[in-house]
Amino acid sequence: MTREEQRNKVICSCIQQQEHIASIAKQEMDSAQQQSNDYGANVDRYDSYRTKMMRSRDMYAKQLSNALAGIRYLQDLLKEPPHDVVEHGAVVVTDRQNFLLSIGAGKFMVGNQVFFAISAQTPIYVALKGKRVGDSIVFNGQSQTIKEIF
Repeated sequence: MTREEQRNKVICSCIQQQEHIASIAKQEMDSAQQQSNDYGANVDRYDSYRTKMMRSRDMYAKQLSNALAGIRYLQDLLKEPPHDVVEHGAVVVTDRQNFLLSIGAGKFMVGNQVFFAISAQTPIYVALKGKRVGDSIVFNGQSQTIKEIF
């Protein structure tokens, strides 16, 4: 498998995770709206149940919006070539962990490997930035050596 194919596989796995999150957020948002609608006519403008359902709907709408924005961003990363230096959009494999330097999406699986999608605001991203294959970093008292970048 080429470096570009490996990179695309990692990014596509992260996109799938974000699509799953978006799907759940959409279902929950629709459910909260439906519960509010089923509750009946608005009798009191200070109706706490309806307010709770609307806040819930708005929270899930925000989660859906964030997931969709993440998906669009990750799809744009698919257009970039593989990287030789640790920078935004790179996939970094160390002897301890694997990273996709993109959005803060957390842990996801690619086959049987665990990856972490991290944003530029994380301390480990700052420690990795600008490094090359063979370089080492010390993070949280543990040394990590970069094995691959793509």
